[in-house]
Amino acid sequence: MLKVLKSGFYTTIQDLGRFHYRNKGVPVSGVMDHISVHKANSLLENQESASVLEITMTGPTLIFEEDTFIVLAGANMSATLNNKPIHNYKVYSVDIGDILSYGKLENGFRSYLAIKDGFQIKSVLGSMSFYKPITNENRIKDGDIIPYGPKKFFQPKISEYKTDSLLEETILEVFRAPEFDLLNDKQLEALFANDFTISKENNRMAYQINESIVGHEISMLTSGTLPGTVQLTPSGKIIILMMDGQTTGGYPRITQLSDKAISILAQKKEGDTISFKLI
Repeated sequence: MLKVLKSGFYTTIQDLGRFHYRNKGVPVSGVMDHISVHKANSLLENQESASVLEITMTGPTLIFEEDTFIVLAGANMSATLNNKPIHNYKVYSVDIGDILSYGKLENGFRSYLAIKDGFQIKSVLGSMSFYKPITNENRIKDGDIIPYGPKKFFQPKISEYKTDSLLEETILEVFRAPEFDLLNDKQLEALFANDFTISKENNRMAYQINESIVGHEISMLTSGTLPGTVQLTPSGKIIILMMDGQTTGGYPRITQLSDKAISILAQKKEGDTISFKLI
């Protein structure tokens, strides 16, 4: 069991998400930064779908009530184990009574705690990912108890990754989306020749951009969207849907983020700079 002493700003349980329910209006949900989580779970030799804690901006304080192994990934939040600094992408053995704490956010925005064999909560519609309309939970709370499996013999084949970080990357690679060809030359130039800054309106549902481009008068039926769909409002506002984003929308879908770009954007916060690159 993992006991939550302090929950942090916004801490949730996530896995790869729930699929096959978008026709009923259920978002995919799941981890925002798939690349970091994949690396963490692979070090622990977990299944790719093993659930993790997703920790946003300010980290929790956690006490382990069973021996296990953990890996941290994603943002750097000055984590300590029993007041000793620990680092991302390295396997750590933890014992009963050990305390994991987080400090200052150094870079990035979302950190991940992976644990051997994943967290073991109830699956709803094929996923453990928190999404309040489906799971009745939207975040971890002080005092919560989160189960995980008992410690087994484990000798990791690789105990640490020396890996390039996505945290400093700012270019988001995008594909053409269904309404891309409706953009005029001025809109295209503005979209691909400029840098943009993340607005304060950013969360698991969508990221908004501070700067606008030329607007439009396109009228269209509500149509399907995906995580990473970039929409353009009539006023020229850019909205990028994320993992908890709605399954349909009425704004033109001008581009679609690559999987890597979604992970890069997931690590951005208000005021950070991005740009778009068409691939």
